[in-house]
Amino acid sequence: MATIILVIHLMIAVALVAVVLLQRSEGGALGIGGGGGGGGGFMSGRGAGDVLTRATGILAGMFFITSLSLGIIAARGGSGGSLLDNVPPPPVSSSAPAINVPAPLGSELQDATPEGTAPAVAPDAATPADPEEPAVPRAQ
Repeated sequence: MATIILVIHLMIAVALVAVVLLQRSEGGALGIGGGGGGGGGFMSGRGAGDVLTRATGILAGMFFITSLSLGIIAARGGSGGSLLDNVPPPPVSSSAPAINVPAPLGSELQDATPEGTAPAVAPDAATPADPEEPAVPRAQ
C-alpha cells in the first residue's frame, strides 16, 4: 500500500513542479518576467492563469494528503519489511563436497596418482641442495 501511495506522491510532485513553472511571473523583483510587453505566449490571458492557479491548488492539496498518509503509514510501522526478509537461508550441509583439482599439465605425477589423492613421497627422497652462490646475473 505504501508503495502505491509513494508512486502517486511522486507523480503529483512532478506535476506540481510543472504547473508552477508554466505560470506567468507577476513580480519584477529581478527585472525579469512579468509585467508588460507583448503577449502572444503559450498560456497568456486571464483564463489560462485561473486554470493554472486552480490546478496548483488542487495538486498542492493532493500532495499534502499523500504526505500525511505516508507519514501515518511510516509511524505505524509500515508493511514490516521486504519480501526478501522472509526468505529462509539455504540449508547448510554437514559434509563439504569433495573438490577435485587437476594436476598441472606436463606433470609426471598426473598419470601415476589417482584423482583426489596426494602423491606418495618416498622417505629417502633426496632434496635438492642449495646453490653455493645465488644465481643472479652480474654486470661485467
